[in-house]
This record gives sequence, C-alpha cells and structure tokens, in this order.
Amino acid sequence: MKKRKINKFLEIPEEVYSNIPKITLTGFNELVLENYKGILEYEEMFASISTNIGIVNLSGTNINLEKMTNDDIRITGKIEKIELDSIED
Repeated sequence: MKKRKINKFLEIPEEVYSNIPKITLTGFNELVLENYKGILEYEEMFASISTNIGIVNLSGTNINLEKMTNDDIRITGKIEKIELDSIED
C-alpha cells in the first residue's frame, strides 16, 4: 500500500508499476499494447492477445505483429475493430 502512495505522489503512471495493460492507437494503422501476457491467436485478419485483466481482440486487414518484447507488442496493419473482453471477478 505504501508503494502505491509513493508512486501516486511521484505521479508514476499505474501501468508502469502494475500489470494493467495500456493500449496506444496511432491512427488506424498501429497499435501498441503494453503489459500483455501472450498471444492467443494470430492471423492476417485477426489477433487475440491475453492480458492480466482480459483479452484484446483486433480485426482488420494485413494485421502484422511487428515488434514484441517482454513488456509490449506493436501491431500494424489496417485496424478496423478492437474488442475488449474483461475477466469476470
């Protein structure tokens, strides 16, 4: 609890010190997903990615997993739809 108060005081974004995912969308052609767990499904027109709080489903054309690290994944292509399926508590 003290750690959370210190991080809040220092204005550190929650996604930096937790496992909460952060989605950054640039236009319709690039998406960066931080704090992901794994890739569940990947095709040219669809990608399904697991996070600690649910699943991110992307659909479009020419979907490409450009860059993956342990912390984030960069997806390019024509992103037409993003669906979020949260894990029930």
